[in-house]
Amino acid sequence: MMKNIIMKKFNFILLTAFCLTLLNPTFTPATMIEGGINTSEQAKNYCTVIDKSTRKPVSNARIRIPSTNYTVYSDINGHFELKTVINNQTILSVEKQNYKPFSMTLKRGANRVPFIVEIESSTPLDIGIETRLCHLGDNNYSNFSANAGQFMGAAVGPVYSQKFFIPASANTKQQYLVIGSIVGIDTAMARGMGQNQITTSFASPPAVYFNGQKIAEIQINGDNQRIRLPKHLVKYNQNNIITIKAGRNLMQTAYVDYDDIEFMNLSIQSVSISNGQQVSRR
Repeated sequence: MMKNIIMKKFNFILLTAFCLTLLNPTFTPATMIEGGINTSEQAKNYCTVIDKSTRKPVSNARIRIPSTNYTVYSDINGHFELKTVINNQTILSVEKQNYKPFSMTLKRGANRVPFIVEIESSTPLDIGIETRLCHLGDNNYSNFSANAGQFMGAAVGPVYSQKFFIPASANTKQQYLVIGSIVGIDTAMARGMGQNQITTSFASPPAVYFNGQKIAEIQINGDNQRIRLPKHLVKYNQNNIITIKAGRNLMQTAYVDYDDIEFMNLSIQSVSISNGQQVSRR
Protein backbone atom coordinates (compact mmCIF):
# COMPACT_ATOMS: atom_id res chain seq x y z
CA MET A 1 0.00 0.00 0.00
CA MET A 2 2.74 2.48 1.03
CA LYS A 3 4.73 1.67 -2.13
CA ASN A 4 1.68 2.47 -4.32
CA ILE A 5 1.18 5.83 -2.56
CA ILE A 6 4.82 6.83 -3.11
CA MET A 7 4.66 5.86 -6.78
CA LYS A 8 1.45 7.88 -7.26
CA LYS A 9 3.06 10.99 -5.68
CA PHE A 10 6.13 10.59 -7.86
CA ASN A 11 4.02 10.25 -11.01
CA PHE A 12 2.02 13.35 -10.00
CA ILE A 13 5.23 15.43 -9.66
CA LEU A 14 6.43 14.28 -13.10
CA LEU A 15 3.07 15.06 -14.66
CA THR A 16 3.02 18.58 -13.08
CA ALA A 17 6.49 19.37 -14.40
CA PHE A 18 5.49 18.11 -17.85
CA CYS A 19 2.35 20.29 -17.89
CA LEU A 20 4.29 23.39 -16.80
CA THR A 21 6.73 22.82 -19.62
CA LEU A 22 3.86 22.64 -22.14
CA LEU A 23 2.15 25.73 -20.74
CA ASN A 24 5.38 27.74 -20.44
CA PRO A 25 8.19 26.71 -22.82
CA THR A 26 10.63 28.96 -20.92
CA PHE A 27 10.13 27.06 -17.67
CA THR A 28 13.11 24.98 -16.61
CA PRO A 29 13.48 23.09 -13.37
CA ALA A 30 15.90 24.70 -10.90
CA THR A 31 19.47 23.49 -11.22
CA MET A 32 21.36 22.27 -8.19
CA ILE A 33 23.89 24.91 -7.07
CA GLU A 34 26.97 23.53 -5.38
CA GLY A 35 27.73 25.33 -2.14
CA GLY A 36 24.57 27.42 -2.43
CA ILE A 37 26.12 29.94 -4.90
CA ASN A 38 25.74 29.95 -8.64
CA THR A 39 29.05 31.23 -9.95
CA SER A 40 27.33 32.82 -12.95
CA GLU A 41 25.31 35.00 -10.56
CA GLN A 42 28.09 36.02 -8.19
CA ALA A 43 28.40 39.77 -7.63
CA LYS A 44 31.24 41.38 -9.52
CA ASN A 45 34.04 43.07 -7.60
CA TYR A 46 32.76 46.49 -8.66
CA CYS A 47 33.88 49.83 -7.31
CA THR A 48 31.52 52.77 -7.85
CA VAL A 49 31.79 56.48 -8.63
CA ILE A 50 28.91 58.59 -7.30
CA ASP A 51 28.00 62.27 -7.11
CA LYS A 52 28.67 63.50 -3.57
CA SER A 53 25.51 65.62 -3.45
CA THR A 54 22.92 63.59 -5.35
CA ARG A 55 24.35 60.14 -4.46
CA LYS A 56 23.66 59.13 -8.07
CA PRO A 57 26.17 57.09 -10.13
CA VAL A 58 28.57 58.97 -12.40
CA SER A 59 29.21 57.36 -15.76
CA ASN A 60 32.21 57.73 -18.05
CA ALA A 61 34.50 59.00 -15.29
CA ARG A 62 38.17 58.32 -16.02
CA ILE A 63 39.90 56.34 -13.26
CA ARG A 64 43.69 56.21 -13.39
CA ILE A 65 46.56 54.67 -11.47
CA PRO A 66 49.46 56.71 -12.87
CA SER A 67 52.23 54.62 -11.30
CA THR A 68 51.18 51.62 -13.44
CA ASN A 69 49.74 53.49 -16.44
CA TYR A 70 46.38 51.84 -15.73
CA THR A 71 43.16 53.53 -16.95
CA VAL A 72 39.52 52.44 -16.80
CA TYR A 73 36.18 54.24 -17.22
CA SER A 74 33.02 53.93 -15.11
CA ASP A 75 29.98 52.41 -16.83
CA ILE A 76 26.39 53.69 -16.91
CA ASN A 77 25.93 52.54 -13.30
CA GLY A 78 29.13 54.23 -12.12
CA HIS A 79 30.83 50.84 -11.79
CA PHE A 80 34.45 50.05 -12.58
CA GLU A 81 36.90 47.26 -11.84
CA LEU A 82 40.57 47.55 -10.96
CA LYS A 83 41.98 44.69 -13.00
CA THR A 84 45.53 45.34 -11.89
CA VAL A 85 47.71 44.21 -9.00
CA ILE A 86 48.35 46.75 -6.24
CA ASN A 87 51.41 45.63 -4.27
CA ASN A 88 52.17 48.98 -2.63
CA GLN A 89 50.31 52.08 -1.60
CA THR A 90 49.55 54.03 -4.76
CA ILE A 91 47.59 57.07 -5.94
CA LEU A 92 44.26 56.64 -7.74
CA SER A 93 42.82 59.58 -9.67
CA VAL A 94 39.24 60.18 -10.84
CA GLU A 95 38.45 62.77 -13.52
CA LYS A 96 35.12 63.86 -14.96
CA GLN A 97 34.12 67.02 -16.77
CA ASN A 98 32.34 69.55 -14.50
CA TYR A 99 33.67 67.82 -11.38
CA LYS A 100 36.53 68.75 -9.08
CA PRO A 101 39.67 66.64 -9.57
CA PHE A 102 39.78 63.77 -7.09
CA SER A 103 42.56 61.48 -5.93
CA MET A 104 43.12 59.05 -3.07
CA THR A 105 45.92 56.83 -1.81
CA LEU A 106 45.04 53.15 -2.16
CA LYS A 107 46.44 50.56 0.20
CA ARG A 108 48.03 47.33 -0.91
CA GLY A 109 45.42 44.87 -2.17
CA ALA A 110 42.76 47.57 -2.65
CA ASN A 111 41.86 46.00 -6.01
CA ARG A 112 40.32 43.06 -4.14
CA VAL A 113 37.90 45.10 -2.03
CA PRO A 114 35.03 47.15 -3.58
CA PHE A 115 34.87 50.79 -2.53
CA ILE A 116 32.86 53.91 -3.36
CA VAL A 117 34.37 57.14 -4.69
CA GLU A 118 32.45 60.37 -4.09
CA ILE A 119 33.24 63.24 -6.46
CA GLU A 120 32.02 66.80 -6.10
CA SER A 121 30.68 69.16 -8.76
CA SER A 122 33.03 72.00 -9.60
CA THR A 123 32.14 75.68 -9.24
CA PRO A 124 32.98 78.59 -11.59
CA LEU A 125 35.69 79.76 -9.18
CA ASP A 126 37.50 76.41 -8.92
CA ILE A 127 40.89 76.61 -10.63
CA GLY A 128 42.81 73.57 -11.81
CA ILE A 129 46.58 73.94 -11.52
CA GLU A 130 47.98 70.45 -12.11
CA THR A 131 46.36 67.06 -12.78
CA ARG A 132 49.53 65.16 -13.67
CA LEU A 133 51.52 63.04 -11.23
CA CYS A 134 54.60 65.15 -10.40
CA HIS A 135 57.85 63.76 -8.97
CA LEU A 136 60.11 66.20 -7.09
CA GLY A 137 63.59 65.43 -5.75
CA ASP A 138 66.88 64.11 -7.10
CA ASN A 139 66.04 60.43 -7.83
CA ASN A 140 68.17 59.42 -4.85
CA TYR A 141 65.95 57.70 -2.32
CA SER A 142 65.78 54.60 -0.16
CA ASN A 143 63.49 51.67 -0.91
CA PHE A 144 62.23 52.18 2.65
CA SER A 145 61.05 55.70 1.85
CA ALA A 146 57.34 56.37 2.12
CA ASN A 147 55.66 54.98 -1.03
CA ALA A 148 59.00 54.59 -2.85
CA GLY A 149 57.68 51.45 -4.52
CA GLN A 150 55.20 53.45 -6.55
CA PHE A 151 57.47 56.26 -7.78
CA MET A 152 57.11 56.64 -11.52
CA GLY A 153 59.51 58.40 -13.85
CA ALA A 154 62.39 60.74 -13.17
CA ALA A 155 62.17 63.75 -10.89
CA VAL A 156 61.73 67.14 -12.56
CA GLY A 157 64.01 68.63 -9.91
CA PRO A 158 63.53 69.77 -6.30
CA VAL A 159 61.17 72.66 -7.15
CA TYR A 160 57.73 72.84 -8.80
CA SER A 161 56.25 76.20 -9.76
CA GLN A 162 53.08 77.11 -11.67
CA LYS A 163 51.20 80.30 -12.53
CA PHE A 164 47.42 80.59 -12.41
CA PHE A 165 44.88 83.39 -12.79
CA ILE A 166 42.46 84.39 -10.01
CA PRO A 167 39.51 86.47 -11.29
CA ALA A 168 38.33 89.64 -9.56
CA SER A 169 34.98 87.95 -8.81
CA ALA A 170 36.77 85.68 -6.30
CA ASN A 171 37.50 88.63 -4.01
CA THR A 172 34.49 87.83 -1.82
CA LYS A 173 35.69 84.27 -1.24
CA GLN A 174 38.50 82.59 0.70
CA GLN A 175 40.89 80.63 -1.51
CA TYR A 176 42.52 77.32 -0.56
CA LEU A 177 45.25 75.35 -2.27
CA VAL A 178 44.07 71.74 -2.33
CA ILE A 179 46.60 68.93 -2.82
CA GLY A 180 44.68 65.85 -3.95
CA SER A 181 47.36 63.36 -2.86
CA ILE A 182 51.00 63.56 -1.78
CA VAL A 183 53.37 60.67 -0.97
CA GLY A 184 57.06 60.10 -0.29
CA ILE A 185 57.40 62.52 2.63
CA ASP A 186 60.01 61.27 5.11
CA THR A 187 59.73 63.80 7.93
CA ALA A 188 60.13 62.86 11.59
CA MET A 189 56.36 63.13 11.99
CA ALA A 190 55.72 60.84 9.01
CA ARG A 191 58.20 58.33 10.41
CA GLY A 192 56.53 58.50 13.83
CA MET A 193 53.19 57.71 12.20
CA GLY A 194 54.65 54.62 10.51
CA GLN A 195 54.41 56.06 7.00
CA ASN A 196 57.91 54.89 6.13
CA GLN A 197 60.42 52.31 7.34
CA ILE A 198 63.52 54.52 7.55
CA THR A 199 65.19 54.32 10.97
CA THR A 200 68.46 56.21 10.52
CA SER A 201 67.35 59.57 9.09
CA PHE A 202 64.51 61.94 8.38
CA ALA A 203 63.89 64.92 6.13
CA SER A 204 62.65 68.45 6.43
CA PRO A 205 59.07 68.90 5.21
CA PRO A 206 58.23 70.11 1.69
CA ALA A 207 57.52 73.85 1.76
CA VAL A 208 54.69 75.64 -0.04
CA TYR A 209 55.14 79.22 -1.29
CA PHE A 210 52.46 81.55 -2.60
CA ASN A 211 53.58 84.58 -4.59
CA GLY A 212 57.07 84.26 -3.12
CA GLN A 213 56.00 83.90 0.53
CA LYS A 214 56.21 80.67 2.49
CA ILE A 215 52.71 79.76 3.69
CA ALA A 216 52.92 76.11 4.81
CA GLU A 217 55.00 73.00 5.42
CA ILE A 218 53.63 69.55 4.64
CA GLN A 219 54.58 67.15 7.43
CA ILE A 220 52.75 63.96 6.46
CA ASN A 221 51.58 61.98 3.44
CA GLY A 222 47.88 61.94 2.67
CA ASP A 223 44.90 63.02 0.58
CA ASN A 224 42.92 66.23 0.23
CA GLN A 225 45.30 68.47 2.18
CA ARG A 226 44.02 72.06 2.21
CA ILE A 227 46.19 75.14 2.70
CA ARG A 228 44.64 78.56 3.21
CA LEU A 229 45.94 81.31 0.91
CA PRO A 230 46.44 84.52 2.93
CA LYS A 231 44.08 87.16 1.53
CA HIS A 232 46.74 89.88 1.60
CA LEU A 233 48.94 87.83 -0.75
CA VAL A 234 46.24 87.11 -3.34
CA LYS A 235 46.49 89.09 -6.58
CA TYR A 236 42.98 89.32 -7.98
CA ASN A 237 42.50 89.67 -11.72
CA GLN A 238 46.19 88.77 -12.11
CA ASN A 239 48.47 85.76 -12.33
CA ASN A 240 49.53 84.18 -9.05
CA ILE A 241 52.29 81.63 -8.45
CA ILE A 242 52.32 78.45 -6.35
CA THR A 243 55.72 76.88 -5.62
CA ILE A 244 56.45 73.59 -3.85
CA LYS A 245 59.99 72.78 -2.74
CA ALA A 246 61.09 69.28 -1.75
CA GLY A 247 62.53 68.76 1.73
CA ARG A 248 66.12 67.71 2.46
CA ASN A 249 67.66 64.75 4.26
CA LEU A 250 68.71 66.33 7.56
CA MET A 251 71.18 63.57 8.36
CA GLN A 252 73.22 64.13 5.21
CA THR A 253 75.75 66.97 5.51
CA ALA A 254 78.30 66.07 2.82
CA TYR A 255 75.94 67.15 0.05
CA VAL A 256 72.33 68.21 -0.49
CA ASP A 257 70.11 65.13 -0.58
CA TYR A 258 66.55 66.04 -1.51
CA ASP A 259 63.61 64.00 -0.23
CA ASP A 260 61.83 62.54 -3.29
CA ILE A 261 58.08 63.09 -3.21
CA GLU A 262 55.15 62.76 -5.61
CA PHE A 263 51.91 64.72 -5.66
CA MET A 264 48.84 64.91 -7.87
CA ASN A 265 45.82 67.14 -8.46
CA LEU A 266 46.66 70.66 -7.36
CA SER A 267 43.72 73.04 -7.46
CA ILE A 268 42.46 76.29 -6.00
CA GLN A 269 39.03 76.08 -4.40
CA SER A 270 37.02 79.00 -3.05
CA VAL A 271 34.55 79.09 -0.17
CA SER A 272 32.53 81.87 1.42
CA ILE A 273 34.69 83.81 3.84
CA SER A 274 32.16 83.26 6.65
CA ASN A 275 32.62 79.48 6.24
CA GLY A 276 36.37 79.47 5.65
CA GLN A 277 38.47 77.43 8.07
CA GLN A 278 42.23 77.31 8.20
CA VAL A 279 43.31 73.68 8.32
CA SER A 280 46.98 74.00 7.41
CA ARG A 281 49.29 76.73 8.49
CA ARG A 282 52.93 77.52 8.85
